[in-house]
Amino acid sequence: MKKKIYVFLAVLSLFTVNSCTNLEEIVLDETSATGLSDKQAAEGIIAPVYALLPNLFQHTNYFALQEISTDEAILPYRGGTDWGDNGIYLAMHRHTYISTDPNLRNTWNLILQGMSRAITAINSLPTLNDPSSKTFLAEARGMRAYYSLLTLDLFGVVFVKENLGETSKVIRGNEAVEYIKNELLAVEPNLDATVGPGRLSKGAAWGLLARLYLNAAFYRDPYAGQLTFKPEDMDKVVEYCDKIINSGQYQLSRDYFSIFNDDNHTNKELIFAVDQRADLNGHNRMAYFSLSGDQFPLPAYPNANGTDGPAITSDYYRTWVNAYAPKDPSVDPRFYKQNLSIYSNPADSCVAAENFNINRGILRGQQYGLIRRNGVFLKCPDGKMKVAKLFHDTRNKPTLAVDFTEQVDFTEAGSNYNTGYRVEKYEFSKKSVSGRNFGEADIVIVRLADVYLMRAEAKLRKSNDAASALADVNAVRAARNVTTPPPALSSMNLDLLYRERGFEFYWEMLRRTDMIRFGKYEDKWTEKSNTDPNKRIFPIPQTAIDGASNLPGYLVQNPSY
Repeated sequence: MKKKIYVFLAVLSLFTVNSCTNLEEIVLDETSATGLSDKQAAEGIIAPVYALLPNLFQHTNYFALQEISTDEAILPYRGGTDWGDNGIYLAMHRHTYISTDPNLRNTWNLILQGMSRAITAINSLPTLNDPSSKTFLAEARGMRAYYSLLTLDLFGVVFVKENLGETSKVIRGNEAVEYIKNELLAVEPNLDATVGPGRLSKGAAWGLLARLYLNAAFYRDPYAGQLTFKPEDMDKVVEYCDKIINSGQYQLSRDYFSIFNDDNHTNKELIFAVDQRADLNGHNRMAYFSLSGDQFPLPAYPNANGTDGPAITSDYYRTWVNAYAPKDPSVDPRFYKQNLSIYSNPADSCVAAENFNINRGILRGQQYGLIRRNGVFLKCPDGKMKVAKLFHDTRNKPTLAVDFTEQVDFTEAGSNYNTGYRVEKYEFSKKSVSGRNFGEADIVIVRLADVYLMRAEAKLRKSNDAASALADVNAVRAARNVTTPPPALSSMNLDLLYRERGFEFYWEMLRRTDMIRFGKYEDKWTEKSNTDPNKRIFPIPQTAIDGASNLPGYLVQNPSY
């Protein structure tokens, strides 16, 4: 039997609504592939199912939808021009996004391309005799369910099909929830428990099932005035969280920021993640997105700098302040990690290149770092790197300090290059030449802390079991003990849990869904005053609507768009 090589093209009919009707990829049956073993063929078929996740999780795609639409991230026109992009980031934050938004379109396309690849794998793997094909088949089907979970969460729809040649069935609401649930349950027995976070494992399936049940009230009735959390759903959340915790495979990380380091692929807190290791051409840009254009994290690369992108809002920052007052929020090691001693000792202005690391977490106030002049970094007389106050030299504003302020908004004053506290959660790759590539840290999809906090939330929602919920939250807090851990909380309720999720998971692309589930998405913050519950679901991209025009009534636009 000939081995089939599946050649996946990035630009196909997927960029219209064929992405939900035909979902076609090109398949080549090449005689030159007859030398492949069944194991090699199986590996070649499953790899593309995951291959587009790095693109999906780029900073301007899924991140923009899940974070810039919330109080955790805001991206103004920097200096009045930069990051303008025809106002799409302003609209995302204000909840005035429309069906022609290119980030919405790109995210939609990437998800449906991933789904198409999964369907191809589902139909191809059963033809192979190698034992690995059974596991890969479960992964492909599980990934189709994961992509379906994304379309349900973002756009309120799921596309069901078994073969590329047939027209997808469009489902919504409870029918979509049941479909995703049944798919994950069907594949879980055949998933490997030990494949690592870059592939769908039993633990990953359990985590996705817990997430599905926790958000089922929203998915079933996305525009409800008040979401109804069924006790039986909450029981299932606890059940699957228990499975993960009791498996003993995962461990809360003592060092919070190590979860987001370049080498986090082996961090035992990760359950499911986008594999970004260097040998897989990792290229996430999470680390450079928020930094100033005059912050240079790598002594070896004078062109590797930030981009003056988004900041956190004052509204979100104040949740930290209010929680820890009169102490500074930095008493919580999840908020900030100082790596440069000059911040606490101004005399430490010379640092060996191998010891230079920028600070992590939420960056406030005057920033210090490498000083670049005429394309090279200044050095001290002893050959160490010169570290000093930073100014906006790359913006031709040498008198404007890189002094991050709490105020950030869409006014002229609030949109300057120095406005807004910045986030450096993921480690800036040591190999990045431009700052815009080689992001080697795996991007987290599900990690153990989320499992503990999902279980705590389910117990609160079902029976107001505050004692058990408090124990779960404090277990996560106490685990961050490589330095002084956050102080234990003495009480727990849904408002406190929502705040805690904001502290633990900021900029991890959970905030929008969290805000909806906790009834916060219609609140007002910074530049956002829109209270329309229809905005909980994004518009289906206009390209998809136009592409389905030959099928009347097939793909109906979401309300208010």
